[in-house]
Amino acid sequence: KSNQLKFVCTNVPRRTARIVYKEGFAALDELSKLEKSYVAKLPIAYDPDLPGYKAMLNMMGGNHSNEKLPMAQALKDATMAEFILKNRGDKLFLHFNGSYHSNNFEGIYWYLKNADPELKIKTIATVSQANVRALENENMGIANYIIAVPGSMTSTH
Repeated sequence: KSNQLKFVCTNVPRRTARIVYKEGFAALDELSKLEKSYVAKLPIAYDPDLPGYKAMLNMMGGNHSNEKLPMAQALKDATMAEFILKNRGDKLFLHFNGSYHSNNFEGIYWYLKNADPELKIKTIATVSQANVRALENENMGIANYIIAVPGSMTSTH
């Protein structure tokens, strides 16, 4: 605030993501003009074959998973990317998001690069490991910078 830095909220309203989780992208057509102003331009580009979206179905499993779950995630990713692009100007734009939104250069990263292939982006991921001194093979390459935290640390999804 004292440096007059711009602060931008980029995420889609939870209610809207929940609608997509239950009904799919077609439900977005029913939103009011105001509600549509809070989401990425329709129709939402979506690639269900991206590994992160496919893995999401396996990770959640049970009653919480259906084919629309990755669509809700894609809506979040697309919306965050669009608001980043609208607000970045020609300066550095620092965006905070959960790792799942940018791990493996997917999610928000995928939407940003599709909109502007020349955009310079660096990602940071946090991984949980028993040994934080040596990065495990499965965590290699998931981001430009990787922070390993102890496996005993509390995590949320």
